[in-house]
Amino acid sequence: MTLSKVAVLGAGSWGTALAKLLSDKGYETKLWARRPAQAEAIERDRENKAYLPGFALADCLHATASLAEALDGAELLVSVVPTHGLRGVLDEAMPLLPEDAAIASASKGIENSTLDLVSEIFEDHLPPSQRHFFTCIGGPSFAKEVAAGIPTAVSVAGHGEAVTAKVQEAFTTDRFRVYSTDDVIGVEVGGAMKNVIAIAAGIADGLGFGYNTRAALITRGLAEISRLAVNLGAHPLTLSGLSGMGDLVLTATGDLSRNRTVGLHLGRGQSLDEILAGMTQVAEGVMTTRSARDLALKIGVDMPITETVYAVLYDGLSPKQAVVELMTRPMRAERG
Repeated sequence: MTLSKVAVLGAGSWGTALAKLLSDKGYETKLWARRPAQAEAIERDRENKAYLPGFALADCLHATASLAEALDGAELLVSVVPTHGLRGVLDEAMPLLPEDAAIASASKGIENSTLDLVSEIFEDHLPPSQRHFFTCIGGPSFAKEVAAGIPTAVSVAGHGEAVTAKVQEAFTTDRFRVYSTDDVIGVEVGGAMKNVIAIAAGIADGLGFGYNTRAALITRGLAEISRLAVNLGAHPLTLSGLSGMGDLVLTATGDLSRNRTVGLHLGRGQSLDEILAGMTQVAEGVMTTRSARDLALKIGVDMPITETVYAVLYDGLSPKQAVVELMTRPMRAERG
């Protein structure tokens, strides 16, 4: 497989880290930023000082605020646009994308208004003949560590075997290992829902609870993530892998996790508005909690941790009372 031109949509920390990885391999890479001032700063500084400071960018990486320029001749589109803004970007971007370009989504979330997964948002913008070009990437991968070349393993999921292999090869380096799977739903749900459980784990840490509590939240969180994913058509073993358990452990325990950070501040008594006002990057779990809770109610899946996080974020439930409500739920068997 020969690949030369790549477009990365989204110039936050994760988009920049993936653009850096690909351009460091020698691919001509265009990094699209929504704001012209941001694109100009990246071009000028040869570094994304706003979102991924300290990492020099290769000469073959160029930032632009023009979707037409970014997508011109692209053989691989990497989408890292936050889920809540994705549909609007695709409205403009998809008519500009070459028909035979592979697509790799690294966005993680569930759309609030439609309860669609990211793959379903793409399906709305792709003709049936091009839908097999879609893949998604998930797994335990903090942007800063990927940019630093710290060994990382992720999964890429797609329904087209040849396209999935193409994306797998494009991203693979001696520090970034990519496994392939055909379970798009499992990878997507794992990537979206781990952010919700990470908020819960952060709340527990902010309240001063210990490792026992964190382990319980991760384990029971994985159980409800798996219930949702399997109900939507995922393979259960996917949620025991990199894009399920792996991503959940990282996001619920790592100090670089924005979603865990939101939970920490909630547990320490700050309001959600105060927390979000102090953040420069999106914590996808805040919005995903709303759509995940609505989706679970719609299809009849029991998700008590998600429901409780929703109550803390949107109904004013105190973090301390949230713990009491989770711990005093009716007794039940662990399996089933």
